[in-house]
Amino acid sequence: MSKPIVAVVGRPNVGKSTLFNTLAGERISIVQDTPGVTRDRIYAEVSWLNYNFTLIDTGGIEPDSKDVILSQMREQAQIAIDTADVIMFLVDVRQGLQDADGKVADMLRRSNKPVVLVVNKVDDFDKYMPDVYEFYNLGIGEPFPVSASSKLGLGDMLDEVVKHFPPESNEEEEDDRPRVAIIGKPNVGKSSLVNKLAQKDRVIVSNIAGTTRDAIDTEIRYNGKDYILIDTAGIRRKNKIKEEIERFSIIRAVTAVERADVVLLVIDATEGVTEQDAKIAGIAHERGKGIIICVNKWDAVEKNNDSVKEYTQKIRQILSFMPYAEILFISALTGQRLPKIFETMDAVIENNSMRVGTGVLNEIVAEAVAMQQPPTDKGKRLKIYYITQVAVKPPTFVIFVNDKNLMHFSYTRYLENRIRDTFGFAGTSLKFIVRERKDEG
Repeated sequence: MSKPIVAVVGRPNVGKSTLFNTLAGERISIVQDTPGVTRDRIYAEVSWLNYNFTLIDTGGIEPDSKDVILSQMREQAQIAIDTADVIMFLVDVRQGLQDADGKVADMLRRSNKPVVLVVNKVDDFDKYMPDVYEFYNLGIGEPFPVSASSKLGLGDMLDEVVKHFPPESNEEEEDDRPRVAIIGKPNVGKSSLVNKLAQKDRVIVSNIAGTTRDAIDTEIRYNGKDYILIDTAGIRRKNKIKEEIERFSIIRAVTAVERADVVLLVIDATEGVTEQDAKIAGIAHERGKGIIICVNKWDAVEKNNDSVKEYTQKIRQILSFMPYAEILFISALTGQRLPKIFETMDAVIENNSMRVGTGVLNEIVAEAVAMQQPPTDKGKRLKIYYITQVAVKPPTFVIFVNDKNLMHFSYTRYLENRIRDTFGFAGTSLKFIVRERKDEG
């Protein structure tokens, strides 16, 4: 079941980033007094009561003039409308109701998406409540007074947000067709790849970066097996600065990856692997999805005997956090190695759902411990009592030890490598949770 997506929309300086960071529980966006400085991470995983959701900060408004602010707010609202299950519309009690707020409220109201109106900077409820009531005039329901910086009123606001989450249906679980998200920077050939795999032009393909607007699902059949391809969008408007294109392509990628079982990260072979590719890859890695890196346009690269090896090394270096990812060199234009994608997808999906018996796991770990002694600190040695697998998608293991602080990252990585040596788990990340159990006598 994919997590609901909540998007934050609002004018410059109303406190979007402060609210985002408060809910995310860490300082993710840069907050300054200069409008339009939201950079860095634009999405975060948030939990409230029994609900988990993905929060998106739509950001990105540069206040050059009133007209520009309004058009960019409309753009922002459109992104939220397209991608979110619930929209948080943030306004500022101290600036009061503005024209731009009213125009964006009209758009949001017509979208038929649930909107929660949040009035920020209400540090003193007695003093500011009369001003909060003014926002009823927007006609999108009850305003929720909060102070993002003082963490006031957030509980009532979140209670309202989660009320609007879609009911958990079993529909998706019953549909056991593998879902495949195709992600990557704009103009690397994602849509061409979908068209080639689907054998028909379902997605508009153009050499203008970002002509795909929404994530489009395409049903395909290969060798008697059904798949659903989720093509992620670039951006509608072509005149945006590079940073905006990056922001929107990341937002789209987050929403598509949420719904996928396996992710194809498309890289442009003629451009090489970039930091932006690493950012996009990180989205799939953090969510524990199966990952296949498709190096597209391989037909357009001048090659020698070492080309594949050298290119693979570069990818492994820049995407060093996911050494498990499978790599394929393809051409969406000529169809080169496309059948191999299906074969690899099937294997990766299987690995992402693989379960390993506790007995076998403990044998592997016992052997690994005998070969390389666990670390010690001040004369105390790490003891590993046992390991068990508790979940799939991604395969998740709990290791019970005498002292969590002794379980260094490097030793966890060592045990992971031993488990991979035995079972492969190609294309999928493995998650390890370390639990402490007091020494048994």
